[in-house]
Amino acid sequence: MPEAGFYMRAFFSLKFFFTLFLLVLTCSAFTQSVQITLGPDEIGENQVWTITVTAQNERLKSYDNFPDLVGFRKRGQSTQSTTNIVNGQISSSQSVIMTYLPLKQGVITVPSFTMNVNDKPIAVAGKKVKVGPPVQQQRDPYRSPFDRDTDDFFGRGETEFVDIKEDAFLALSTSKDEVYVGEGFNTTLSLFIAEDNRAPLSWHDLGKQVSEIVKKLRPNSCWEENFNIENIEGESVQVNGKDYLQYKIYQATFFPLNAQPVDFPAVGLEMIKYKVAKNPSFFGQNRKEDFKTFYTKPKRVNVKELPPHPLRNAVAVGDYRLEEKMRSTDLETGQSTGYEFTIFGEGNISSITKPDVRNDAFFEFYEPNVRQEISRNKSRVTGTKAFSYFMIPREPGTFKLGDYFKWVYFNPKLQQYDTLKSQLTVFVTGESKKNDVIESTDPGSFYDKITTADNTLRAVTDTHWEKWIFNIFIIVILAASAFLLFKK
Repeated sequence: MPEAGFYMRAFFSLKFFFTLFLLVLTCSAFTQSVQITLGPDEIGENQVWTITVTAQNERLKSYDNFPDLVGFRKRGQSTQSTTNIVNGQISSSQSVIMTYLPLKQGVITVPSFTMNVNDKPIAVAGKKVKVGPPVQQQRDPYRSPFDRDTDDFFGRGETEFVDIKEDAFLALSTSKDEVYVGEGFNTTLSLFIAEDNRAPLSWHDLGKQVSEIVKKLRPNSCWEENFNIENIEGESVQVNGKDYLQYKIYQATFFPLNAQPVDFPAVGLEMIKYKVAKNPSFFGQNRKEDFKTFYTKPKRVNVKELPPHPLRNAVAVGDYRLEEKMRSTDLETGQSTGYEFTIFGEGNISSITKPDVRNDAFFEFYEPNVRQEISRNKSRVTGTKAFSYFMIPREPGTFKLGDYFKWVYFNPKLQQYDTLKSQLTVFVTGESKKNDVIESTDPGSFYDKITTADNTLRAVTDTHWEKWIFNIFIIVILAASAFLLFKK
């Protein structure tokens, strides 16, 4: 009997492991996968072409916008769900289908693209689609009575959809409501969607819409530094104590060029908003595509003149600092040396002009090389502008470079003018090179003839025969005129 019990336990253990092995094989047959399928190679002009995203055995949680295709127009988006039962095992799939309408007949090239589905990038190879003449579509008389819409099959009839109120808004905000001429202010156009929003929303022709919106928002009286937003991603923020996701659509810093107020008009952004089935089901379509346009409010930024100053119309505006570089402050007359005057800080870096440096008897300066770097980050425009000079000292002595290198600007934070001035002192040794400048100057051909000219003294003779001839000629003309006059 003990041996029988041993064999019985062994039999059940073997059966358990065999069942577990079959279960693993069965589960591996229903692995999760995501795929993107393109429509047929040929369609009629009156037929639609599709791109389908399908998730097998997993929920379709997130996916990118479907691509805009040249030659096609997006018609709308729909969803589809299927369930299969094989040997008692349930497999399911969810699909999102974007429908495209051809704009004309011909061959349309669909380029390769990549979509993020459930946070995973999926690459799709492009293809060519031939669009032919319209096709006459007839109902197939041999179509199976079971080949019907799922709603009709289960006797649901027409699905009723309801509109859910969205908790979202479009806003144009500026970092300042009043600035000086030349002072920058950051402008951001964002869509805010509450984190507990229940109304499904998605983008619609975003690139084309943003291009038109920017044309309306961009003021002609300002210099623009565009932040060039490429990827629109939600950022958690709080508005009036409520959690929202902020999607920045456009961001730029503007620098007014004159005292004219900057007015931003109201602009609209059209979004796809889905109506939800009143009685949702695992089968059939549970949402219907619709459109909703969100609008901003008009916005004005007042601009005021800079305080009186001789250089008011020429100075840069911002918060700047000075950094200077020089290999050595011990110089020798006649030997060139380098000096770099670098301005860095926050403001319109592009508008920074070089310091007004002039030659004199002590130094000779050459036109500087200019290097500029601009950074646009966290709603600020910062950067550097470096001026690299070459100079030749002409006279020995001790000189303060601050007497030559100075740059005036207006600081809007302090509301006053300030000067960036060199703090270096140079020590020049060697012989004076002032006479070298005179000797190197070409006196011209007049002085070249001095050494060859005759320096013999001669008496100056005054001949008046030219005057006598001219006077006789005048008398003859007057006599002839008088004769003609009296003769008449």
